[in-house]
Amino acid sequence: MMPKPLDYTENELLAVLSARELTDGQVVFAGIGIPLLAACLAQRSTCPGLTILFEGGVIGASIEPGLLPPSTNDQRGARRSSMVLGSSDVLLLMQRGYVDVGFIGGAQIDRYGNLNSSVIRPRPGQPEIRLPGTGGGNDIASLTHLIVAMKHQKRRFVPEVDFVTSPGWLQGGDTRARSGLPHGGTLRVITELGVFGFDAELKRMKLERLNQGVSVDQIRTQTGFELLYGPELSTTEPPTAAELLLLRSLDPDRLLLA
Repeated sequence: MMPKPLDYTENELLAVLSARELTDGQVVFAGIGIPLLAACLAQRSTCPGLTILFEGGVIGASIEPGLLPPSTNDQRGARRSSMVLGSSDVLLLMQRGYVDVGFIGGAQIDRYGNLNSSVIRPRPGQPEIRLPGTGGGNDIASLTHLIVAMKHQKRRFVPEVDFVTSPGWLQGGDTRARSGLPHGGTLRVITELGVFGFDAELKRMKLERLNQGVSVDQIRTQTGFELLYGPELSTTEPPTAAELLLLRSLDPDRLLLA
């Protein structure tokens, strides 16, 4: 008898798939929300040696289940941490090459992995929309290999972002390095529809794995630019019962997982 498929939300899927991209021993600069949940899930499962950094100055965070910090400056994030420094000192660690992966989201992303969290330019009949801005997003994207977790919608996956808050591969090819950013670049984009990488030469977004029950046509419909993809696409493994149990213990009030 086949087991009944597990029920999970899109946010739970994002967190689980994102956590699987991390490797034990890495140093991860995590943003709040899904990136934080994913990093904590990885730390409590497959990556016990994962070191989590916050923009507010925390190094080696170990989040207590049920007490997720609402911002990178909240002292709940400092529980059992290795050290608490000033924000500038944490950002300097990235400049010195001590951080492996940056983990953030955004309001818009384009074919080259550039992120916008600053402003949505006016459309006909719509006003300009101001967004929270960069915080440490520019530093993280400029100095690390970036993992992006975000919802997959055509208005978010755009041909060109309205504002480059956090640089990906800029205009593709070697433009990032020629612009003075020789290290890092957008490594993965994870959505409720699939997992995406970037072509080694063009640096354009490339579909690598479909989530279960999702077709290429569905992804095309929700993407505002032409995607690259290979002739044979694999399918991601859905979240396991163990992963979901651990993830839900981190956010029992479902503040982020709903």
